[in-house]
Amino acid sequence: MGGSFLLFSYLLSVFASLPSFTVVKADSDLTRPSFTPINRDLYHSSDDLIEQIKSLVHRHPDKLTVETIKAGNKGYTSEITVVTYCQSRKETDDKSKFRILLLIYDLRLVIAGVLDRLFIVFQSFGQHGRELITSELALRILSILSEEQFLPKMDQASLNGTLENVVIKVVPMENLNGRKLVEAGNLCERRNGRGVDLNRNWSVDWGKKEKDYDPYEENPGIAPFSEPETQIMRKLAISFDPHIWVNVHSGMEALFMPYDHKNRTPDGLPSQRMRLLLEELNNVHCHKRCMIGSGGGSVGYLAHGTATDYMHDVVRVPMSFTFEIYGDNTATLKDCFKMFNPVDHTTFKRVLNDWSAAFFTIFKLGPHQIDVHSKAAVSSMDKWVSIDEYFDGYLMGRRNRYGKKMEVLEVGMQEIRTYFRLFLLSSVLLLFMFCSRISKTGRQIVSAIPI
Repeated sequence: MGGSFLLFSYLLSVFASLPSFTVVKADSDLTRPSFTPINRDLYHSSDDLIEQIKSLVHRHPDKLTVETIKAGNKGYTSEITVVTYCQSRKETDDKSKFRILLLIYDLRLVIAGVLDRLFIVFQSFGQHGRELITSELALRILSILSEEQFLPKMDQASLNGTLENVVIKVVPMENLNGRKLVEAGNLCERRNGRGVDLNRNWSVDWGKKEKDYDPYEENPGIAPFSEPETQIMRKLAISFDPHIWVNVHSGMEALFMPYDHKNRTPDGLPSQRMRLLLEELNNVHCHKRCMIGSGGGSVGYLAHGTATDYMHDVVRVPMSFTFEIYGDNTATLKDCFKMFNPVDHTTFKRVLNDWSAAFFTIFKLGPHQIDVHSKAAVSSMDKWVSIDEYFDGYLMGRRNRYGKKMEVLEVGMQEIRTYFRLFLLSSVLLLFMFCSRISKTGRQIVSAIPI
């Protein structure tokens, strides 16, 4: 009995002398990966950013205008804010109305030469919800255009001279619904509010899937232009008829030209001009870090149904680009905010300064790369998207809703197109004959008056 007590006392003293341990549960915070949250000190909320832009426009009505366009289908709605910069507001408004008039009546050859007085740049930011830095860049560019902020080492008088004949269309946040999902905590979301990748929803090579296709990343939707956001952007692109299109993203540092769905760039002089401009931007503003070439040939995978390929192949924009303005390759695949957006003030400021300056270089060099004033009527005609495009867009939307019942309607619409063209032709001929008759009658009256 006494021996057992001594042994028990000895074992108790041994255990007492051992270091203490803390039991950690397997699902505790120590075993979970650390994700970087949105830095609210650097980044605006989506609502605040749009409000800041509208306030900016309100303070500078002589240079800026803003409109909000809404669309929806099948219970899903979206809205896109569009800002227009022009030193001569009236000229821009008249010109935009003139382009829309042409699109409706398809009389492109009659007045083709009047439309090339201004150089139009169309920019889209925030197409993917998780890429917050792109919308901040849009706000920064608009602030510089309004002269509330300034580019380092740039003469303001020279800048104003550069912008004299340039119209700049800015979509600061194309994917508002997707952005709100990111702000709610889904930091890796790139798709829109119903799970469609807006940069796979355009019609050029739409729906083709590569071997590594990931529906979470690249869901193209049920049909080209099935999404209200892409429907709005398509109509904007057609009505603006830009000379330069830039789709701004983040995830790496790159300056891409078409094609995204092919492992090559387009042939000919336009392609050479695009590359020369990108090389200048890379040397001066990207510090030679940016990848240059076709999106499909440079990234390592092909992308089908992208906006830039549509702008190049269908809208015939002379210079169509995709810019990737930032990427952190040290971030893990699930640490999306850090991967796609600067997280510290120094890097944030550098990215905005470098890429703002790059865009103003585009505004300066673009008109020289494209001979705006010497376009032939045939070239202008090639760039216009005819009324067929509008009918096709209408039919696409109706087909998505009503399916096979649309076949009869399509046949009817084809006949309407034919009769519409005949009506236009006869109207123009009658107008020509009427004007000729008046001209001859006027000459006869004048000659009958005694001198």
